[in-house]
Amino acid sequence: MTLTVPPPTAAATRRRAAWLAYAAVAWAIGYGTLRAAWVVGPPSLGPLGTDLVVVTGWWSVALQAAAATAGVGLARAHAWRPALAAAAWTVCAAILLSCALLLLDLVGFLILDLSPAFTLAGFLSRAGALTGAALLHAAALAHLRRFRGDCGRCGRARRSGGPAPRWARVAAWAAVAGCLVRLAAQVAVGFGDLPLAQGASVVAFEVGFLLAGVLLPLALVYRWGTVWPGWVPLLAGRRVPRLVPLAPAVVFAVGLVSYFGVGLAQLAVETATGTVDLGDGRYPLGFFWFAESGYWVWGWGLGVAAVGYHLRTRRPCRHCGR
Repeated sequence: MTLTVPPPTAAATRRRAAWLAYAAVAWAIGYGTLRAAWVVGPPSLGPLGTDLVVVTGWWSVALQAAAATAGVGLARAHAWRPALAAAAWTVCAAILLSCALLLLDLVGFLILDLSPAFTLAGFLSRAGALTGAALLHAAALAHLRRFRGDCGRCGRARRSGGPAPRWARVAAWAAVAGCLVRLAAQVAVGFGDLPLAQGASVVAFEVGFLLAGVLLPLALVYRWGTVWPGWVPLLAGRRVPRLVPLAPAVVFAVGLVSYFGVGLAQLAVETATGTVDLGDGRYPLGFFWFAESGYWVWGWGLGVAAVGYHLRTRRPCRHCGR
């Protein structure tokens, strides 16, 4: 005798969507209040003097107000509102751009060498902004799933499993290409001192650079990203826990796209106005264009490949079977 799980009721789906929306509202109000307090009396934020970028000061407070407004709209909507969902995702994108410096925090944690500009208050503020963006995204996604006619619980339009789709493979190789462009830009200007002469943290950065730029994207689209290959001791033939490649891919994709998206926009404005600061002049302007563009393409490719990996490795929904 097989036990079947009944599909979620419309009321249950509605409650779940409303809960996520109001959670986003509550977070936006709380975090927005903190932002307002920091505008009036900011804490010590180190040499940078700021915790956020692009959207700062009272604009950051206004952004949280927009997030709360979008959350209320999502919670109270009785029909599919594409403009409302688009507005919510636009606010999410703006919040992600504002906490772009979180990428530097993450890299510092990984190589055990935090930047001199790092402050705990700034890091927690950026993490808080990211949490709010994640909640608002979840609320907008729940709104989409509730009204577009697919399963109200998972919202899936395709079944799990199968090989990586072509678009995911293209994205993965684009990520590798972006990494290699960044590396080629460095080769063109030289490496200076050998990494070993600069300390273990630089060696860890270089190793992580290659792993995240070559191994990780390809793991998202080939079989050895779901089943440990034969050259991995003790684990060969076992299934790879899906979060092992997926979690770092998502984190780095968001970080690279937001941080270097801001960097490219700033570089474009400074190039157009002739105000580019080349520092000590060791690196020419072309280096920055190639390096930052490579990072940005790397981030987008990694993110799209991660979406493909998520779609094919997730467990089938208990309610719709997809």
